[in-house]
Amino acid sequence: MRNNFVALKRLLISIVASVGLVMPVFAADSINITGAGATFPYPLYSKWFYTYHQRHPDIKFNYQSIGSGGGIQQILAKTVDFGASDAPMSDAELAKASGALVHIPATLGAVVASYNVSGLGDLHLTGPVLADIFLGKIRKWNDPAIAALNAGQSLPATDIFVAYRSDGSGTTHVFTDYLAKVSPEFKAQVGQGKAVKWPTGLGGKGNEGVAGLVKQTPGAIGYIELSYAIENKLPYASLTNKAGEVVAPSIASVSAAALDLSAIPADYRTSITDSAAPGAYPISAFTYLLVYQNQGHPVKGKTVVDFLNWAITDGQKLAEPLHYAPLPEPLIERVKQTLLKITIAK
Repeated sequence: MRNNFVALKRLLISIVASVGLVMPVFAADSINITGAGATFPYPLYSKWFYTYHQRHPDIKFNYQSIGSGGGIQQILAKTVDFGASDAPMSDAELAKASGALVHIPATLGAVVASYNVSGLGDLHLTGPVLADIFLGKIRKWNDPAIAALNAGQSLPATDIFVAYRSDGSGTTHVFTDYLAKVSPEFKAQVGQGKAVKWPTGLGGKGNEGVAGLVKQTPGAIGYIELSYAIENKLPYASLTNKAGEVVAPSIASVSAAALDLSAIPADYRTSITDSAAPGAYPISAFTYLLVYQNQGHPVKGKTVVDFLNWAITDGQKLAEPLHYAPLPEPLIERVKQTLLKITIAK
């Protein structure tokens, strides 16, 4: 019986292919799309995958939230259909790929300095002060450098506990990119990258792990994506931006950091931290989906490209409720043209 069904199915495929029709998907032929990488956009990606599956029940997603470093490794190894990273791939990483890799901007988000200090209200920090905290130079919450920025606040003499990412992380890339720009000492001592050697503190895996450390540890401060801070009901600092404004992370302030589209290169690999734009939150970033220019599998390739087109259009409507900033409309038009250039095997 099964052999008859398979034979009939093959016959139908050959008939519809010969006349240029689209073959309906058989229930037994669900399309499984695998991805791995960044934890930064995971709340939004989860919503995307669920919503897209509801609209296309034959398409299923399996995404491993393992950090940007892991996502880059897996797309290079071609063990996934797409990778995800907050850090643009370097020239050296791209050179390891067995084919051209394309960066697709997915959304914009904010990395925040989240803290757990009993009785402390809104916290204001500058980039250099934040760098000194993560360098281990500022060790108490009532340090004069913090007190000078928070007049009227009752700052405790509590020890500062630094929480950082222990895994290869695009969130770390974004955070250290900012601190290296505003602190020459941080740049020289720690540097910038997806994984760095922190001089103080304790590491947690993923944004989830760092949020957990901050939530469980009195006196803690750690860097996490904004949605994780909100989800865990953790407060986060406002920062002085390059224009001298004290700015809290928000949809508007993250969007402001990406207003200068002329500064975004053709391959989208860019940094928008420490933006000089008025109203910009200084630790803002794009996050990317990584796919091969030449898709070798006809069904999966078309499915991935169709999903990406949905994600940068209708999918953007789901960003703001989850505290991500939608892509600017002119950038969406650019990305659409990039997706048209992806080739799919027949």
